[in-house]
Amino acid sequence: MTIHAQALLFDNDGTLVSSLASVNRCWTRWAVEYGITAEEFGRVELHGRPAAEIAADLLPAHVVPEAVARIEDLEVEDVPHGGVELLPGTRDLLAALPAERWAVVTSATRRLAEARLEAVGILPKTLIAADDITRGKPDPEPYLLAARTLGVDPAHCVVFEDAPAGLQAGRAAGMTTVALATTHRAHELTADLVVEDLSALSALVTDGGVEISVRP
Repeated sequence: MTIHAQALLFDNDGTLVSSLASVNRCWTRWAVEYGITAEEFGRVELHGRPAAEIAADLLPAHVVPEAVARIEDLEVEDVPHGGVELLPGTRDLLAALPAERWAVVTSATRRLAEARLEAVGILPKTLIAADDITRGKPDPEPYLLAARTLGVDPAHCVVFEDAPAGLQAGRAAGMTTVALATTHRAHELTADLVVEDLSALSALVTDGGVEISVRP
């Protein structure tokens, strides 16, 4: 299977990098600080959603701004402690792409996303973060903004995601979706293509864009 695209849009956490160790440490500490029980915490979908939306699901509205600032501080401060690492295939695939052909589209804040990306040596020319949008994934707004920023028709974009919320956002944006089974089982993911991780894919840059193929 070969997918033809003019732009490639990558989620970050769970797609390009793994930050699960850091996320678990920081959110567990955050929940304790704000008196949130494990049962309450377990009822909320965390992965692939902006922290502001998660906090709003768990806390009174007047506490949310302070709580969002707190989790951002905890996660940024945790980056140097080894909680972020590149996922297989990330470096090779990105190295094959012209800078203007791809973007990172993350539910993290810009400050946190840049800290995590810098820690593993990834410097995207285009980064869409939680600060840039009003509605997070599964709303299509983040991916539509990325397409607009790159100057590419959404129909010619491919979204790479590990979370159901992100894949839903990509589909709603009218884009081709590639799911990575890094944080969810393959059968839990709905996409045009499902692979284990980015190491399963190769990219060929042509005059017309980029051809993404599954390695034999």
